[in-house]
Amino acid sequence: MENTREKNKRSDGRKKTYFDRENKKKAVRIEKTKSVAPEKGKQKKSSSSSKCPYQKKCGGCTYLNLSYEEQLAKKEQFLKKTLKGIVPVKGMVGMENPYHYRNKVNSAFARKKDGTIISGIYEKGTHKVVPVDECLLEDQRADAIIRDIRSLLKSFKIMIYNEDSGYGLLRHVMVRTGFASGEIMVVLVCVSPVFPSKNNFVKALRKLHPEITTIVLNVNDRTDSMVLGKRDIVLFGRGYIEDELCGCTFRISPQSFYQVNPVQTKNLYEKAISLAGLTGNERVMDAYCGIGTIGLIASRDAREVISVELNPDAVRDAVTNAKRNQIKNVSFYQNDAGAFMVSMAEKGEKADVVFMDPPRAGSDEAFLSSVVTLSPKKVVYVSCNPETLARDLRYLTKHGYKAEEAWGYDMFAWSEHVETVVLMSKQRNKDQLPGRDGEIRQLNSLRVYGQSEVRADGLCRS
Repeated sequence: MENTREKNKRSDGRKKTYFDRENKKKAVRIEKTKSVAPEKGKQKKSSSSSKCPYQKKCGGCTYLNLSYEEQLAKKEQFLKKTLKGIVPVKGMVGMENPYHYRNKVNSAFARKKDGTIISGIYEKGTHKVVPVDECLLEDQRADAIIRDIRSLLKSFKIMIYNEDSGYGLLRHVMVRTGFASGEIMVVLVCVSPVFPSKNNFVKALRKLHPEITTIVLNVNDRTDSMVLGKRDIVLFGRGYIEDELCGCTFRISPQSFYQVNPVQTKNLYEKAISLAGLTGNERVMDAYCGIGTIGLIASRDAREVISVELNPDAVRDAVTNAKRNQIKNVSFYQNDAGAFMVSMAEKGEKADVVFMDPPRAGSDEAFLSSVVTLSPKKVVYVSCNPETLARDLRYLTKHGYKAEEAWGYDMFAWSEHVETVVLMSKQRNKDQLPGRDGEIRQLNSLRVYGQSEVRADGLCRS
């Protein structure tokens, strides 16, 4: 994001577009601090509002009444207000094309009283399915596949699950697409592993959409609102797709966490790693590592990366991703990241940089305390919730860290959500020393395994 640019300045000074020579694409940045949200009654209507007949019932795209430029300004204003007095917000990075960016589509299914099968989204605050054929945010290939699945269900006489009666089979369909690879995964979420005429159904679907690379049956017999169950049965292909991000290839299983906006994820991760200022000599901790994305990307510029994740399925994918990319300087641990960092600190270990990307609820005090105990030189915090981010930054600033700068990224165009990356630096003290020899010292009581293995005690290493 720091490359030579050709800039176009608007007369109002609010928006700058630039051409990134290295990545050969345009981007949008809102930079000046005086950006304000449009006044009530004076908002410029977006042409997008007339394109979405589902807006009122869906409730997802709360900013469809604004132009894209106006919503970026509104998000920047909100971010600056929320983080005021904590960290300076340097800018808001938008998208060149804020449509059809979602690489994961979840579609709920239902049957109307007249027997018609419908698919779409739940009406806001309910479990009533609103029929949706096309969404402004979703990958258009995914929408087309879901429409054809709806037709096939009728042909094959597949029963739609009814939450009230508990009868039926199919609950949801999830489609995941690889932005760079073009690979497509279809996940049929059913209450039973028995899918009538499954081979013929798969054959018929692939005839309509030969671009599909894998089809998975996910068994979800739970009574809660979770979309996916724990059991996956591969009906066709490998049971996963791969995609490329920042020069690394990642395996994406049905249950893997992978950012839904691939273009902005690349921009966000590049900025996060740039803020860390890696020179090749650092020991890096990747907390909440998921399938290993940011840690594996950062490993090219670090001496060693220690990645910690509690979800065993995500850890397995992370280990596979390290092997797939022939990365040897990353260790993966299935553990609570906070407890793991406390254990490291108790053994006299240090980390130079900690990357953290918690869920919307943010981090808890126990985790933040463990960061302070480990005492890294830098903390790079990626957040999808500015309010919990502000809370966590206040804690860290009270315990020896300075929030240097923040950048907003529009990962969820047309919604009110904003992603943020913040650099925090440890205020100099005599105890801030690097680790030794790139090894986790005095952890000999913990068995560490080879790259392709994940054992029952929850530790693995690449």
